[in-house]
Amino acid sequence: MSQVDELFAERVHALKPAPCAHPLELVDRLYDAQLGSRHADLAARWLQSQGQGFYTIGSSGHEGNAAVAAALRPTDPALLHYRSGAFYLARADQHGDKTALRDILLGVAAATTEPIAGGRHKVFGRHDLAVIPQTSTIASHLPRAMGVAFSIARAGKLGVESPWPADAVVVTSFGDASANHSTATGAINAALHASYQGLPMPLLFVCEDNGIGISVRTPDGWIKQAYGQRPGLRYFDADGTDLDATLTMATEAATFVRRNRRPAFLRLRTVRLLGHAGSDVEAAYRSPAEILADEELDPLLGTARILLGAGCSAAEIVDRYEAKRAEVMQIAQDVAGLPQLASAEAVTAPLRLAKIPDVSLPTGASTDPRGATGGGAVASPDPLTLSQSINRALAEVLTTHPEAMVFGEDVGRKGGVYGVTRGLQKTFGAARVFDTLLDEQSILGLALGAGVSGLLPLPEIQYLAYLHNAEDQLRGEAASLKFFSQGQYRNPMVLRIAGYGYQKGFGGHFHNDDAIGVLRDIPGLVIASPSRPDDAAAMLHTCTAAARHDGAVCVYLEPIALYHRRDLHEDGDGEWLAPPPTEHVPIGRARTYGDGQDLTLLTFGNGVPMSLRVAARVPGVRVVDLRWLAPLPVEDLVREAEATGRVLVVDETRRSGGVSEGVLAALVDAGFTGRMARVTSEDSFVPLGAAAQHVLLSEETIEKAARDLIS
Repeated sequence: MSQVDELFAERVHALKPAPCAHPLELVDRLYDAQLGSRHADLAARWLQSQGQGFYTIGSSGHEGNAAVAAALRPTDPALLHYRSGAFYLARADQHGDKTALRDILLGVAAATTEPIAGGRHKVFGRHDLAVIPQTSTIASHLPRAMGVAFSIARAGKLGVESPWPADAVVVTSFGDASANHSTATGAINAALHASYQGLPMPLLFVCEDNGIGISVRTPDGWIKQAYGQRPGLRYFDADGTDLDATLTMATEAATFVRRNRRPAFLRLRTVRLLGHAGSDVEAAYRSPAEILADEELDPLLGTARILLGAGCSAAEIVDRYEAKRAEVMQIAQDVAGLPQLASAEAVTAPLRLAKIPDVSLPTGASTDPRGATGGGAVASPDPLTLSQSINRALAEVLTTHPEAMVFGEDVGRKGGVYGVTRGLQKTFGAARVFDTLLDEQSILGLALGAGVSGLLPLPEIQYLAYLHNAEDQLRGEAASLKFFSQGQYRNPMVLRIAGYGYQKGFGGHFHNDDAIGVLRDIPGLVIASPSRPDDAAAMLHTCTAAARHDGAVCVYLEPIALYHRRDLHEDGDGEWLAPPPTEHVPIGRARTYGDGQDLTLLTFGNGVPMSLRVAARVPGVRVVDLRWLAPLPVEDLVREAEATGRVLVVDETRRSGGVSEGVLAALVDAGFTGRMARVTSEDSFVPLGAAAQHVLLSEETIEKAARDLIS
């Protein structure tokens, strides 16, 4: 038993009454949430001691956040950090729900019957409570919260049904240490950037400032110094250990945001009790006097003062504390030993892609936003380049799906740095095709928020190299949401990224990047890598369908060097042009060129035209365009490998961590026993100018390796 718990009764009897400006009935209900949260923390540690509990990061000292829940409506979307037990219980009480305490302990016990994550993690989340589950420890959920706040008004403007009321306030909470992280500072900046332009941004940031991040202290006054004087950000400050003061200030903050549709920042001064987690020994870095000072600021004692002032006796308050202990411990005993996920198949069930119906591709007349007259119906367009085909497909998606939005850096008036989105804003309007600020974390956060708000985001990251500073928004937030909510929440997305190498006249590392290893190991992520113009359009439609029907997160990699390519073998042959597609391209299916019997080239992206030219010079070669890098088209590549008995993987990415590793492993796993080899780019960044040719995979290298395998 901790000292916080052991001395509670003694400390209550020593308290003096305090007045309260709020109804006793409300205070009483919030105190019940605070008690439930505290005893859930204690029960989590008991469960751990019995070998039946697996999560001990608690909310003790932060129970004042119950007042934040009370200041909001039960339909306001909430994205909470991991010390939000009292908020969660207070939100459940607003809905008349009596199972939330059990929810928390089911999560601690990793029980499959836990209603949101099903035993995959201990999170605060429930669809019917408008609590979007988060596992963030570094404020990585704040960009999504910004995106939700943006999307409330945008969905209304587009006439799209949203799960959130039109006057909703989005609340997101985080700690003082996380307030320094780039995801927090970026999300706050993006919210202010939007609000400055007059865009509705009803977002309440709640920083629960306990003054310490694990063992690292936050300087006194730092949060106010950092955020208290930000232009456009209304700042509120409250003592989170005083329920009355927190209720007053949280209500004022929520009212400001709801009325003005502008962001606000509420700093709650809290304390951290019981350490960072069950394994944390605070005595190693905090003095006994510091720990004692925090214990005397226990928010449960603060609310006890209010109850004393309302006429309750100290004995009644202590009896209530013990009654809640008995209630929670009974639940803990009930959940101890409940079944946990028993197989890899069960664990990964939310990550499996549902079967997507064949996509009906647009036929006949279609809007062409790049037309010389600024748009119009083109019944039989000329063959298209890759760039034109993607542009046309985006226009078709925007025409078919009113909830679709295209956004990113320079995608609006300019039409993209390579012209891929040219004309889309003029045709579909600035509410659906628009430029963003230069911050990839915020672009992805906007997409994440839009996806859970009834919209279909098609964001663009301008270059693959620009993704890496924001990649956790895909890994930690986008791809994990279905996993941690069993599909109850989905963030559909088709993320377009211009990438790969071989640009001529403009390059260097940041504009010729083939580092896609960071994407290939993200569970559940779909990675499309079109090469041909007709495949590009069909695959974009497939990704859109997967996002809409299954909430899939799709990354759509566009080879920059092929955007405007027209010819394949010689100048003027026009063989890399193609008409709009007529056939659906399913996820995980490859395309085969030729029927050579001596060697199979497995490739993708820029490797496809290089391999086709090699095949034209080397008899007996067939070429397979993988098209999908996740999931790999294993059935197709194994079949085509068996057809020749020899395989050369043509991989333009780096030798270490490149696509060829996964392809060769798939062949080995499938029992392929023929000859195998690979050619790749070097383990190097791409330099400027002609020096790039020394590290990028060359056609000559492919041909030599092909001839060596056949001989």
